[in-house]
Amino acid sequence: MKDAVIQQLLSLNRQFYERFAHPFSQTRLRLQPGVRRCLPRLAQAQSVLDVGCGNGELYLALRQAAFHGRYVGVDFSRPLLEIAAHRWADFEKGSPDQAPFHAVEITQAGWQEVLGGETFSAITAFAVFHHIPSFELRLQVLTTLRDLLAQTGQGRLYLSNWQFLNSARYRERLQSWEEIGLAADDVESGDYLLDWREAGRGLRYVHHFTADELTRLAAQSGFQVLESFYSDGREGNLALYQVWARVEPQF
Repeated sequence: MKDAVIQQLLSLNRQFYERFAHPFSQTRLRLQPGVRRCLPRLAQAQSVLDVGCGNGELYLALRQAAFHGRYVGVDFSRPLLEIAAHRWADFEKGSPDQAPFHAVEITQAGWQEVLGGETFSAITAFAVFHHIPSFELRLQVLTTLRDLLAQTGQGRLYLSNWQFLNSARYRERLQSWEEIGLAADDVESGDYLLDWREAGRGLRYVHHFTADELTRLAAQSGFQVLESFYSDGREGNLALYQVWARVEPQF
């Protein structure tokens, strides 16, 4: 995929989450069933990096599950982070500017510098990678996340990816690439343009992953897939969840 197309798709999603942050947040006031299935293990982690933390719902759920470790949340949407900070302040009885959330673009090199060299025993990337255009850019982000996992043998990366093609309702909301001045040849297999209809109309770039594609991404970025399961939605198949572990080089 050409860099100009990648930047256009990233900009499209950035504008979406700026414009629709509040109505989107209202749809994310409870954890998805698949995330809740992972919660007991996450609550036992010594530290959690929440990539794509959004409105901070996972932080609140972790605290309610007796998590007492170190938590850091990162997201590119400043409006969602503002919501997260105020929710944190209400829960912790603190000031929003003390909230453990950071505005970063994980698709830009060097974003991890905000973490000050810290590593984490668990990293979550729920509903993140289907918004990152191109296989190569996903690989770049995953390689960075691997380096941020603690080298204890117990570090885990938890992911979920939207399986929207499993839903007739979402298949009806697929839009033509021409609507944003692109053609099908400009994007990669599995890429789609999906509309949004709450509090106005918006468009988002999304990628529909196959299990084989995720396995390939894991292998090329230094991970192995430990666990896979489907969850969420009326049929229980609207997202594909996976747990990955670092693969250490053999000398």
